[in-house]
Amino acid sequence: QRLSDAALVAFSCRFGELDTVPGWEPFSPDGFPEVLTISNVRQGETAIGVLGDGEAAWHTDMSYIDEPPPASLLHSLEIPDSGGDTCFMSMYAALDDLPTDLRQNIAGKVLNHDASYDSSGKLRSNHTTLRDVSEAPGARHPIIRAHPETGRPALYLGRRLNAYVVGEKVSDSEALLDRLWAHCDQEKFVYRHRWQPGDLVMWDNRCVMHRRDPFDPTARRIMHRTQIKGDAPVIAY
Repeated sequence: QRLSDAALVAFSCRFGELDTVPGWEPFSPDGFPEVLTISNVRQGETAIGVLGDGEAAWHTDMSYIDEPPPASLLHSLEIPDSGGDTCFMSMYAALDDLPTDLRQNIAGKVLNHDASYDSSGKLRSNHTTLRDVSEAPGARHPIIRAHPETGRPALYLGRRLNAYVVGEKVSDSEALLDRLWAHCDQEKFVYRHRWQPGDLVMWDNRCVMHRRDPFDPTARRIMHRTQIKGDAPVIAY
């Protein structure tokens, strides 16, 4: 269905109070600060949205803040003929299938989620390049979090770039995270969504990660996104 921004906001509000994305206010449609435009389209020299046409790596929305959004909604207005698929990964399933020794190694540990880079790998304008991941700005969350509604434990990794296991040597943190990501990045945990115009997809950031395929930069892709106001992750064990 084709939703106006007013209808998208009204529907999204049924799941909770809406939030905005700090720093990306210029990419909201006029009169709708709760809506963020995800697009590669430019009007003259000015981009109408964020994240362009490249690959967006696996991530959990805004995990670099203390109270990340529990859910996000994405509505497709224009899509390319190919590319730009969004993949979703079940962090319930990834944790359930985790080798016993690895699960024991991460139990009770906390991950720092870097705030310097966005999911496309671009350095945010208000940050500088990192030299030491243990000093990265961002929020700290349990690697295994309890879902506040179901109580079920799930992995909570955010994004790989500049992540750091708090209290570990950097080399040990890197080795542990590399092993975790190698396990998680398996097709058996993933659903691929091939967009059609008018699709509205909603996902639970507390137990799902997502990524986007790149697409032809000369093609047009316009998506409108909302997010529910955040809650603080709680450690499972």
